Amino acid sequence: MSASPLYDVIIVGMGPAGASAAYELSLAGLSVLGLEKQTHPRYKVCGGGLSARIEKILPSDFKDVIEDTVYRMIFSYGPEESYCVESPKPMAYMVMRSRFDQWLVEKAQQAGTDVHEDEPARTFTKLPDGIEVRTARSRYHGRVVIGADGALSTVAQQLFSERRLQKIPALESEVFSDSSRHHGYANTALISLNAAKKGYGWIFPKQQGLSIGVGEFVRGMNRPKRSFQQFSREEPTLAGLQIPLPLGHPIPVFNRSPGVTNERWNNGLVHGRALLVGDAGHLVDPLLGEGIYYAVRSGQLAGASIVHALKNSSPDFDEYERAVINEFGREFQIASRLGRLVYGVPRSWHRWVGKTFPGPYQGVLQRYCAMLQGQETYQTLWARIMSGLRRPFVRRS
Repeated sequence: MSASPLYDVIIVGMGPAGASAAYELSLAGLSVLGLEKQTHPRYKVCGGGLSARIEKILPSDFKDVIEDTVYRMIFSYGPEESYCVESPKPMAYMVMRSRFDQWLVEKAQQAGTDVHEDEPARTFTKLPDGIEVRTARSRYHGRVVIGADGALSTVAQQLFSERRLQKIPALESEVFSDSSRHHGYANTALISLNAAKKGYGWIFPKQQGLSIGVGEFVRGMNRPKRSFQQFSREEPTLAGLQIPLPLGHPIPVFNRSPGVTNERWNNGLVHGRALLVGDAGHLVDPLLGEGIYYAVRSGQLAGASIVHALKNSSPDFDEYERAVINEFGREFQIASRLGRLVYGVPRSWHRWVGKTFPGPYQGVLQRYCAMLQGQETYQTLWARIMSGLRRPFVRRS
C-alpha cells in the first residue's frame, strides 16, 4: 500500500470549530486537510443564535449570511409575566447553519485548506510522529489531529476513551412561511423560562420564519418532547401557527468536573497529538447552551497553539488547553453555578421573584444581554448578583 498523504493538521468535522481552526492554520502556511462526513450546504438542527460579541472574532463579511439582527430580547417567566430588554446595538445575530457553515468552509478553502466532503473519518492510529486517519476512501497521516466532529465526536470516542461527559437533550423545529405572521419577531428573540421544567424555550427570528426549540438542563428531569408540545401550545405568539414535528439533538454543555486546574480541564482537551474543539470538547455555555461563539473561538485558539507548537522540536500541544482554561474556564464555572440557581428552582419561583423583586430580577436580565454584547462577563455578572444579595446585610454606620 502506498504511503499516506502527509498533512501538518487533519481536522475531522468542518462546522464552525473545524472551519475556524482550518482558516487560522492555513493562513499560517500549514498544510491542512478537512474531513467532513456531509456535503455543504447541509441542514443542521440548531437555533443559530450568535451572541453579538462574535463580531470581534469573525471577518467582517460574516454579516453577508445573517438572517436577522436582534435588538430586543423578551424574557418570559410566567403565563403572563415577561420583561423586554432593548438596545440600539445588536445583542445577537441569527443564522441558518447551512449558510453560515458553508461560508466558514469557503473561507478556509480560500486560505488553502484541502476539504474532502462526504468522507467521514472512521479510525485513528497513533504513530510516533502523528496520527493516521482512515476513511472509506483512503488513509492520511497528520502530524496533529483536531476533533471538531460535534457532540458525538468519533475522535473523542477513539482517542479520548475515558471521557464520560453529560449531554442535554434539545428539540427544535423550523417554521417557514411566506406570511407576515413571523414578522412580529423581526429583530426580536424570546427566551421562555416558563417553557420547560428544568430548562428554557426559545423563539429566534429568521428571514423566512422562526426557529422554535426547548432544552432541558438538569439530569433526570429530561422531558423535552412534553415541554416542546406545551410550549408550542401555550406560547401566545405561536397561536395558529402550524409547527412541524421537532428534531432532536444533544447539546454537549460544559460539565462541572472536579479537575478544573491550570493543567487539565473538562476531562481533557488534549491527548498526545489530538485536540478537541467546539462541541467535541463540550465547550458549550452550561447556562443557555450557546455553542457557536465558543466553537469559533476554540478553533482559533487551537490553530494558534498548533502553529506555535509545530515550530518547536518537542511540540507542546497542552498550550491549547491552557488557553481555553484562561479564556473560558472561570466563565463556564460561574455559568454552571448560575445554571444551578436558574434551573434548580421551580418555574413558579421565577414568576414570584420577578413580581416581588422586579428591579433586581430585571437588572440581571439586562446584564445578561450586555454580556451577549461583550460589555459584561459571567464573572462581573456574578459579582453584581453577590453584591446585591449582601447589600441588605451591610451594617450602616
